[in-house]
Amino acid sequence: MQQNQTSEPMVLVHGGAGGSRDQDDGCRLAANGGMDRLRGGGTALDAAVAAVVAMEDDGRYNAGSGSVLCLDGQTIEMDASVMDSSGALGAVACIQRVKNPVLVAQAVAGTPHWLLAGEGAERFARSAGFASHHEISQRQRDKHEKLLRTLSGDTQATPGVANSAFARHWNYDTPRAFQPCDTVGAVARGADGSFAVACSTGGSAPSLLGRVGDTPIIGSGFYAGEHGAVAVTGIGEHIVRRLLAHTVYAWIAGGMPAQEAADKGVALFPAEIDVGVIALGRTDAGSASNREMPFAQVPA
Repeated sequence: MQQNQTSEPMVLVHGGAGGSRDQDDGCRLAANGGMDRLRGGGTALDAAVAAVVAMEDDGRYNAGSGSVLCLDGQTIEMDASVMDSSGALGAVACIQRVKNPVLVAQAVAGTPHWLLAGEGAERFARSAGFASHHEISQRQRDKHEKLLRTLSGDTQATPGVANSAFARHWNYDTPRAFQPCDTVGAVARGADGSFAVACSTGGSAPSLLGRVGDTPIIGSGFYAGEHGAVAVTGIGEHIVRRLLAHTVYAWIAGGMPAQEAADKGVALFPAEIDVGVIALGRTDAGSASNREMPFAQVPA
């Protein structure tokens, strides 16, 4: 791996495309926490993970403690991923009953595998020492009730998908009951020129049980290599079709400025599809979204 000994350490954080800029304060806190890890001798991956843990614990973002309820009003399924330019790679999909999925994804990076899903991921979390955690806040319940009202009306809960499709394909154990589709992510650049990315999401609402978006899919929701790091947020079913994170990374690797690459990545999607990108290159940074997106960069 090529390294730039004069790189400026930096951490970028987003709180999800379609979120509120009123939540920038949580992103700043997370980015500062990541920078503290870098200044304390931590790696770029340590910094990115620390930033995402802070957002998982915040409760306002769709990740960790703030993850949305599935359609049954009981289940919470989460995805997370980590990657760095030194070869670390780990992810979890549809994991339940953990407080910080990104920490489990980081632990997966130390196994013979890169992705664990569902029950296997949860069993691994227990064997790795992560306690069982399942809390449903009133905020989550209120969002779920709002979603059910939307599904019962004429307004599409998901762009381009009929509300009736979720009832028609219902696959939960409970009887049929009748928004956010965002993610948190962090990219970090160490003083040694190393790069890392970490992402976490509570999934999409509405969604069928077992739905996996772009967050744990390498090259779609996240990518890091010797030229930079990219984290993506938005509607995963559309993002994966364009391998958006790797596409933006490849542009940066080819010499395109990070801001131009982020803008170009967002421009690939029609206006009705939520999407956002944060990216780091060797000497620059960029962020773009077609929606409001909580964001912070340290140093600014």
